[in-house]
Amino acid sequence: MGRNRLFGNAQRLIKKYRVTDGRSFRLRRVDPGDTGGLTAEAKPSAQAALRNGIDALIRLQDMLYAQDRWALLALFQAMDAAGKDSAIKHVMSGINPAGCQVASFKTPSPEELDHDYLWRCQRELPQRGRIGIFNRSYYEEVLVVRVHPEFLATEKIPPHLVEGDIWDRRYEDIRAFERHLSRNGTIIRKFFLHVSRGEQKRRFLKRLDDPAKQWKFSTADIAERALWKSYMEAYEEMIRATASERAPWYVVPADNKWFTRIIVAAVMVDALGSLELSYPKLTKAQAAELAKTRQMLVDSR
Repeated sequence: MGRNRLFGNAQRLIKKYRVTDGRSFRLRRVDPGDTGGLTAEAKPSAQAALRNGIDALIRLQDMLYAQDRWALLALFQAMDAAGKDSAIKHVMSGINPAGCQVASFKTPSPEELDHDYLWRCQRELPQRGRIGIFNRSYYEEVLVVRVHPEFLATEKIPPHLVEGDIWDRRYEDIRAFERHLSRNGTIIRKFFLHVSRGEQKRRFLKRLDDPAKQWKFSTADIAERALWKSYMEAYEEMIRATASERAPWYVVPADNKWFTRIIVAAVMVDALGSLELSYPKLTKAQAAELAKTRQMLVDSR
């Protein structure tokens, strides 16, 4: 299968993993090992197709930056070892650093805990003309904090505001936040990289055996792995509650990194391609000034 055709198929394939109405979504229906019908023999072509997709992304990002009207925010959520870092690294390779920013959200700092949970993410939102990448995001507040409700105590929220269904209220706040962003020119695409428990185990063992990757491993990863079922339930409810047309989720099979990257790249290209991107057109006065400047350069020594 040719690389152009393969990437074109991926553009159509992304619809399979797109969730815009979460009411019927069930995580168990998504196979982490799915490759969209592509076999292992297609892997070399897939890698070439990824390069094709990245080239298209570079061109679109250049127009996004020049036009300075829209922003694209891509959020990545996943269990440990699902491949967030590598997907971001491979898909965004070659992008002009001036037009792209990556923010990684880990355990909140004391300063961050003195603000509402959206505050630290709001500070990292992409400017117009830029692509913003969130490696984890405000969704940690309905994932990790939900699985570990004791973390709420560290957020200094007045006790009566934690009563009742705080998770439904947070879903409501997140939907409103994303609606506000989309109404003001920020395109939102959200990725859940869905890795299987077996593949996570294999990747953890590989990390332990590879000196170049041992630094990534933490014993806390094993403790979180023991809560797999609780996390899967939290992910499913999060997606069901916050998927929308303006801020869709893409539940991407993540057991095969080459396929994950194809889908992520295709989604990013599709998102930017949906905008009316173009280079700014010169006014008559600006064109005349450029012509004058050009002639000055031609006539110069």
